[in-house]
Amino acid sequence: MDIKLEKKPWYIRYRYYLAGGVVFATFLIYVIILSAGPRKLRIDPESLQMAEVKNDKFMEYVDVEGLVQPILTIKVNAREAGSVSRIVGEEGNMMKKGDTILVLENLDLLRTIEDQRDEWEKQLITYREKEIEMEQQSLTLQQQALQTDYELEKLRKSFELEKEEFRMGIKSKAQLQVSEDEYRYKEKTARLQRQSLRHDSAVSIIRRDLLLNDRDREQKKYERSRQRLNDLVVCAPISGQLSFVSVTPGQQVQSGESIGEIKVLDQFKVHTSLSEYYIDRITTGLPATILYQGKRYPLKITKVVPEVKDRMFDVDLVFTADMPDNVRVGKSFRVQIELGQPEDALVIPRGNFYQATGGQWIYKLNKDKTRAVRVPLTIGRQNPQQYEVTDGLQPGDWVITTGYDNFGDAEELVL
Repeated sequence: MDIKLEKKPWYIRYRYYLAGGVVFATFLIYVIILSAGPRKLRIDPESLQMAEVKNDKFMEYVDVEGLVQPILTIKVNAREAGSVSRIVGEEGNMMKKGDTILVLENLDLLRTIEDQRDEWEKQLITYREKEIEMEQQSLTLQQQALQTDYELEKLRKSFELEKEEFRMGIKSKAQLQVSEDEYRYKEKTARLQRQSLRHDSAVSIIRRDLLLNDRDREQKKYERSRQRLNDLVVCAPISGQLSFVSVTPGQQVQSGESIGEIKVLDQFKVHTSLSEYYIDRITTGLPATILYQGKRYPLKITKVVPEVKDRMFDVDLVFTADMPDNVRVGKSFRVQIELGQPEDALVIPRGNFYQATGGQWIYKLNKDKTRAVRVPLTIGRQNPQQYEVTDGLQPGDWVITTGYDNFGDAEELVL
């Protein structure tokens, strides 16, 4: 006899499908919840750097690399044209002011000097000839004046005698008048000769001065020519190191051409380049320091070149006190240029978060430092060690400052 089997309910028959559907629906809901909520990322805290936000002294400064250079570099130029006959100073030698660097040769200049000497000698001869001529003329005039004075005196005595004879009736009035006319004429002639003699003396003085000026002018021209001969010997204009000589024996050098360079090594300067971002804040006189082997050496800015090249501008600094013992031309130091006085501010240490976030946000830790979430941030000033926080954090907060390249878009970090 057959037994009638009862049909099982549908939820029994499809229980495995139902269980699978429930699991799938649960997983789907979980995924939706995760995608709708903040994205989390688990991270090893040992790979992170954390820092406390705190009030501290903040000083804005720029940390750059500076290169030691001589305080002064002098270009050595040839004062006279010529060919290089002999090079005396060698590159790298220490020179004293006036030491010979090289000797030039100029045959045209030698001929010019000979011509100037001949012209000067001609002027000497001409001056002497004119001087003798004027002396002879002056003697002639003096002799003539003396002769006239002598004759005038004779006529005066004769005239006085004839006046006595006229009173005695020996001479007639006509004879007396003739003697008087002759005497008056000779008197006027003597007066004119004396005037001529005085005029000749004055003219002789002027002519002698003019001739003397011509002679002195030719002498100065000759002396200047000889000075040009001395300029063929190129000497060190200042004491220092002859850094290089740019000519070779036999080379033709033009007047004013640069033939070498001397570096003054009794003092040094530090040369550096800064970003154009600081060009409005860098001025002469600003203090700076070099930290070397645990000791600070003070400097100050002495020169700012306002021209910007490749978004950089040049600055020169000098030591204001002691210098490091091993300062040498070409050695580099880290230089901290101060842009202000220390001020109280809310600060955090520097980290790569600024490059990743642009200073717009940062991961802030909870109290037990097991989680960190994004918070908005406003960064003010900065120096090579700190950022100034103007908004978004409070003193005592802890933040993550490194590792941002590995966080992606995570809204929350689980440590």
